Amino acid sequence: MRHVHFPAQRVARTVADTVGAATAPARRLGDKAGWYLPVAVAADFLGAAAPVGLVFEAAQQVRPAYCAVGAALAWTGVQAVRRRYAARQLGESRGVLPVVHDWLILIGVLAVARVVTGESTPRLAALGALLPALLITVAVHKLTYRHLSAARREAQAVSRVLVVGEPEAAEGVIAHLAARTDHPYVVVGVIPVGDGPLSSGVPVAARLEAGMPDTPYGDSAAVLGAVAGHHADLVLVAPGVRIAGERLRRVAWALHDAGLELAVFPGLVEISVKRLETLSAGGLAVLRIAPPVRRGIQTLLKSVLDRVGAAIGLLVLSPMFLAVVLAIRLGSPGPAFYSQHRIGRDGEPFVMWKFRTMVIDADKLKDDLAASNENDGLMFKMRRDPRVTRVGRLLRRTSMDELPQLVNVLTGSMSLVGPRPPLPEEVARYDEVELRRLTVRPGMTGLWQISGRSDLSWDETIQLDLQYVDNWSFTSDVDVMGRTLRAVVDGRGAY
Repeated sequence: MRHVHFPAQRVARTVADTVGAATAPARRLGDKAGWYLPVAVAADFLGAAAPVGLVFEAAQQVRPAYCAVGAALAWTGVQAVRRRYAARQLGESRGVLPVVHDWLILIGVLAVARVVTGESTPRLAALGALLPALLITVAVHKLTYRHLSAARREAQAVSRVLVVGEPEAAEGVIAHLAARTDHPYVVVGVIPVGDGPLSSGVPVAARLEAGMPDTPYGDSAAVLGAVAGHHADLVLVAPGVRIAGERLRRVAWALHDAGLELAVFPGLVEISVKRLETLSAGGLAVLRIAPPVRRGIQTLLKSVLDRVGAAIGLLVLSPMFLAVVLAIRLGSPGPAFYSQHRIGRDGEPFVMWKFRTMVIDADKLKDDLAASNENDGLMFKMRRDPRVTRVGRLLRRTSMDELPQLVNVLTGSMSLVGPRPPLPEEVARYDEVELRRLTVRPGMTGLWQISGRSDLSWDETIQLDLQYVDNWSFTSDVDVMGRTLRAVVDGRGAY
């Protein structure tokens, strides 16, 4: 079985950056950019106050200024109660749904206030006056998220972490964290439990004995000394046979008594926190993992969105289709459309449609170009593929060649969002891990498109597909479609 892993070169490069962060002064989690909080509060306050004041003034409300201030205080109050201004929350999410949730709470609060005060502004006007608050807050969240993401790529605004665990487990955690920059953790040291080689390059802050220490506080003293020596903010434990139960509990006591944080890695990778639930059973802390969503109202909403979206898209884009057809036919001999057999959900084959971007005998020439394949897996990708026509390059750069797949979405063989539809010869070489991506309908766009498309390695593509399959939700589809527009405009990885 071939496991999904990160490219060794990328891990090595990022681990080197991590080691550098151990010796350089890094901005900690509490040291996010100082403008996050005042900008967030000011935007929420003014984003609610100004529109409400203007609308209520136009509606000849008796006290528009009081209403404006009341709406602004209510909006910032809802945000404060929901802990949106906490240091741990600022800049961490660009999602729209949490803000919509808060906004609906605001509507409820102000609806009660309206009844109590007898305020008489027309309901639609009042609701419209509150809409800018939602839009401005979403915009500020996206701004701070992008700024924080850029800062973390430079090892700023991070939490300095010590990893504790048996050598192999600790190395796995370090490699996984080092391969990503969308989290606040920078590993500044490792505390291996027992003997064993370490190849990550992260400094060994201490080493714990394989068995229970001679003194009850032997482990605690070593861990606390390593925390002090590396100025760590958090200790992350990868539990194993040698570090669990009573031994782990004593380390937790020591860290908590010293005012330090402890986190435990449960061994799960790429599982959405929405699927996790903490339970207690007989004094045991249990982590419940909800199964992936496969039926219910969310799947019904996805089907409706697919069919309605595809129908509207085909109707609206029909003039563009005509222009593209003419450009292809005038640019090179052959049909304007290209059909290809692909594999869909549960291994069912279907015919996928695209605008033709290559010369008509492109499939026959593929074997001659096999040595020039720039993808490290089962897909064939070539940045300067000689089979692509001049019109085809433009279509690929703008992703317009994919638009005929709206027909596939309308007929149900594809979805607007999902994994990339594979070729039969690719599926024939899949292992059991890769076959799991066929448990959902393939999509016109997906995590692979908004994360680099052809620039991704094969393992990265599979990782993203499995992440989508296991953690799918209707709201995640909406988010992907929103981010697809930016990816298309950017054009990165499209060739």
